[in-house]
Amino acid sequence: MPNAELLFNAFVTLLVTIDPPGLAPLFLGVTRGMSRAERKIVSVRASIIAFCLLAAFALFGAATLQMLGITLPAFRVAGGILLFVIAFEMIFEHRQQRHEKSADRAISKDMIHNVAAFPLAIPLIAGPGAISATVLVSGQMNTIVGQLALLGIIAICIALTYAVFLLAERVDGLLGETGRSVLTRLLGVILAGLAVQFVADGIKALIAA
Repeated sequence: MPNAELLFNAFVTLLVTIDPPGLAPLFLGVTRGMSRAERKIVSVRASIIAFCLLAAFALFGAATLQMLGITLPAFRVAGGILLFVIAFEMIFEHRQQRHEKSADRAISKDMIHNVAAFPLAIPLIAGPGAISATVLVSGQMNTIVGQLALLGIIAICIALTYAVFLLAERVDGLLGETGRSVLTRLLGVILAGLAVQFVADGIKALIAA
């Protein structure tokens, strides 16, 4: 059974990379013109798709890397660098601008028909950062109990995201522009620290090997 610190770190890593509060205004943007019932359907579908994708990487991501000849320490370093880039973008708000561009592009091309799959599930919820974080964490929780615990953590993170979607209008109004900016930067600093730890652990494992 994974220890409490490992479980907590896994939860924080996934929650920060998914960033449910930051998705609230984007959810409102890509579902513009929809009724509450339609928004609920979209949020359910997006959550299910994102969970299935992250669960697949949690269970088979490490095996896939092994088939490609990529060691977990090497991926940990690469993933940590990617997470740090995302953290940098969060701190300086580049990530929010990129997500908003993705959302606008999806609305103009798909006319909201497939908005649950793109851009909500991919790449806003289960984006490159969340996928990388899932694979990295799965390498530290590679027992059966650990994998089940990781699936539970993913489910909790997705459930929180779903709850934010349902309360998106209230959350967006409650946080306001200043609140969203402060929260995003705070999460970015936390993610940066976790990313550096991933890189340090990966380099240590590579040297030891």
